[in-house]
Amino acid sequence: MLAAGAATTALPALAQGNAAPRPWGATPSKRQLAWHMREQYAFIHFSINTFTDREWGYGDESPKLFNPTAFDADQIVGAAKAGGMRGIILTAKHHDGFCLWPTMLTEHCIRNSPYKNGKGDIVGEMEKATRRAGLAFGLYLSPWDRNHAEYGRPAYIDYYRKQVVELCTRYGELFEFWFDGANGGDGYYGGARETRKIDAPKYYNWPSIVALVHQHQPMACTFDPLGSDIRWVGNEDGIAGDPCWPTMPNHPYVQSEGNSGVRGAPLWWPAETNTSIRPGWFYHADEDAKVKSPERLVRYFDESVARGTNMHLNIPPDRRGRVADHDVAVLKSFGDAQAATFARDLAQGAVARASAERGKAFAASRVLDGNRDTYWSTPDRDTTPSLTLDLPPGRAFDLIRIREFLPLGVRVTRFALDLEEGGQWKTVAEHECIGAQRIVRLPRVSSARRLRLRILDAPACPAISEIALFRQVQPVAVAAPKVSDPTIIPRQGWSIVTASGPGAEALIDGDAQTRWTVPSPTSARPASVTIDLGREVSLAGFSLTPSRTIAKDTAPPRGYVAETSADGKAWTPAATGEFGNIAYALATQRVPFTARRARFLRVRFDAPAIPAGQMTVADIGAFTG
Repeated sequence: MLAAGAATTALPALAQGNAAPRPWGATPSKRQLAWHMREQYAFIHFSINTFTDREWGYGDESPKLFNPTAFDADQIVGAAKAGGMRGIILTAKHHDGFCLWPTMLTEHCIRNSPYKNGKGDIVGEMEKATRRAGLAFGLYLSPWDRNHAEYGRPAYIDYYRKQVVELCTRYGELFEFWFDGANGGDGYYGGARETRKIDAPKYYNWPSIVALVHQHQPMACTFDPLGSDIRWVGNEDGIAGDPCWPTMPNHPYVQSEGNSGVRGAPLWWPAETNTSIRPGWFYHADEDAKVKSPERLVRYFDESVARGTNMHLNIPPDRRGRVADHDVAVLKSFGDAQAATFARDLAQGAVARASAERGKAFAASRVLDGNRDTYWSTPDRDTTPSLTLDLPPGRAFDLIRIREFLPLGVRVTRFALDLEEGGQWKTVAEHECIGAQRIVRLPRVSSARRLRLRILDAPACPAISEIALFRQVQPVAVAAPKVSDPTIIPRQGWSIVTASGPGAEALIDGDAQTRWTVPSPTSARPASVTIDLGREVSLAGFSLTPSRTIAKDTAPPRGYVAETSADGKAWTPAATGEFGNIAYALATQRVPFTARRARFLRVRFDAPAIPAGQMTVADIGAFTG
């Protein structure tokens, strides 16, 4: 993150006596500029959790559990490339501490697994496959390690720094190095089985670790802590703020600021918008029917890339070590549609004219030349100009893309777009922030002959590098997925009988993006829901998925009391207990109980997992024995 004037890209030279505008505010570094160009890339969560059916492992798992039966790095990378991803970031080590490369720093690694008789290197195989596909490669290394005996003490930091160096020096050029924010809590810790609390900024000394990465990988953007190159967008739903400024204050990350950024703040710290194609980050067979549709991925694009952030889509391989066929079909449908959509700029052939120009080097026509390093600008004092495109006939479009020249900073605060149809001008959009790019989706296809960009508010003259037009190609429909887990009870015919609050239908719609929210329960006033499964089945447990949407003053339930009934009148106790680490892992919880014939499932909650005014649940499922 660099302050004002630190751009490394050369600015245009003097032209006819007109100098380039001076940078305004914070500007990106060379590696941040390269990162902005990537726009979308894949996250690959694959590790010991894939084989234990967990999201967060405890660190006590035997390495012998890691044994993919048909690992295929090229298939995984090919699935990501088919989805239009331009890079891969692999979880080299998650919170459980299991390492996917043959390190000699710990025994908790792939050397002691059955995979290739201990001679395998998943990191190496993924790196080679990624480069064969022409994509960029990056790595995730969890700072938390629930296996390591010295976690929370100085010796672990030495160990972690050595891991950073190994990964930064063994696997070629990296475009990103990802540090997770989850740090400290319960774990195995070499057999201690205890909870360890840390002051993360002080314990890790993040500036020194970021500097260590850049010492070996000068073009790798680091993710998340203060001092890194890119920030978390503040949720795992893949939704950037509108606007989403790439600038932030020079203090530790605050979630309420992270989603939208802070206009005019001194640090260039842009957002990465991440989510998973499935509800969980690791593969779970009972989520085979919950894969996001191609249409949902288009909306994810609109809520991330179209708002100037980078899309980071998680694609978890299954226990074979391959991406499931349905996930591949969804990715291909989405990727093909987006490639066709953006294959042709429908503004080409237009004539551009502006209310003012800085000089020939900064003429209005620069927005149409396809060069990200040229731009239209105006005299310094003209900060609210307009630019009009006269379009060729027969150009039907529904997407408008605008880009600023980032080495000069984010100069436009607010803008409007107008279309002339039938001789009448109509404003079709008004937004804050352009930045790396702003893609506006029109409510309907337009064949307007003229388009006008109006800068409504700006502290400095504009530097607009592109105005482009496209027409969305709809993704090819993908057949409903086949559930590979035969124990999952299909939801057809399910209904809500009673619930302690409205909206409980969201629990059984199969969509982890919808949620049921009620006032936080107590033992005196518990929350409950009764589900009619539509027919009598052999019921052996239920699953509960917490909401991943970051919302103020909400939390998932702390524990549960489950009962079953054959007729909805006589109830039998099934299970009671607490959900493990649900507040922070936000992982699907699976609660087994003795199989019995039942048609009705009732679940009661008497407290939130952490203090909050409301309790939220995204999904409840059921399974047989």
